[in-house]
Formats: sequence, C-alpha cells, structure tokens
Amino acid sequence: MRIAFLFVVLAGAVYYTSVAFLDLSFLSRTGRLGPGVFPRSVGGAAIAMTIWVIGDALREGRAPDDESSTWGDVLMLMALAVAYAVLLRLFGGLIATVIYLGLTLSLLNRGHHRQNAVLSIAIPGAVYLLFDRLLNANMPPALFDMPF
Repeated sequence: MRIAFLFVVLAGAVYYTSVAFLDLSFLSRTGRLGPGVFPRSVGGAAIAMTIWVIGDALREGRAPDDESSTWGDVLMLMALAVAYAVLLRLFGGLIATVIYLGLTLSLLNRGHHRQNAVLSIAIPGAVYLLFDRLLNANMPPALFDMPF
C-alpha cells in the first residue's frame, strides 16, 4: 500500500512539474525571474525526494503495516484538513498553518512535543517571511486584521 501511494505521489509531482515547465515562463518580459521558477523548483524537489523514498522503501522490503490501525489516523487527518480550511479563512495563513501543523505533527510524530512545537512555528514563519516579506506575495487574509 505504501509503495502504491508513493507512486501516486510521484505521478502527481511529475504532472505538477510538467505544468510548471510547459505553462509557466521562467523569465518575465522584463528579464526578471518569472512565475515558473518556484513551481519548477518545488516540483523537481518533490520528484527527487519521492524517488529517493521509493528506493528506500523498496530496499527495506519490510512487511506491510497493520492497515486497520491507520484508518483512524487517516480520518483524523482528513478532519484536520477540513478544519484547516476553516481556520485559514478565520485566522489567515500564518496562524492557521501554525495551528494545523501543530495538531498534525502531534498526531504523526507522537512524543516529540518540543520538536513538534519548533517545527510548527519555524516552518510557517519561514514561509511567511519568504512569501510576504521577501517575494511580496500576500498570505491568505484573515477575517480580522492581524498586527503583523
């Protein structure tokens, strides 16, 4: 099941990257970096990492996990994704992502509370700095104005 899922992820990454290469230009009309730079980078990294994980999974050759115990986690992750969509509209991109990532990591990375807290704050903070401050691309807005 894991290998099949990874091949589906690989197919999605290949499709995403092909769209980025075929439809988005690398440079703008003024010679500056265009809208295709970031998607191409993300797509290429996704393809490389997925191939790496598939290779590791094939080398391990371990027995399949008990799939009945993972359905609760799948349902919880789906509920968290729906809640994230609601939180995104209420609190905006930064705060909603911190909350979502914190809850998701507490489910997937049990027992590592300090690491989960650091990742839950550092990753959305870095994305906020990259997009909102450096690239001047707005994060999703909140219903009410935030001071930052």
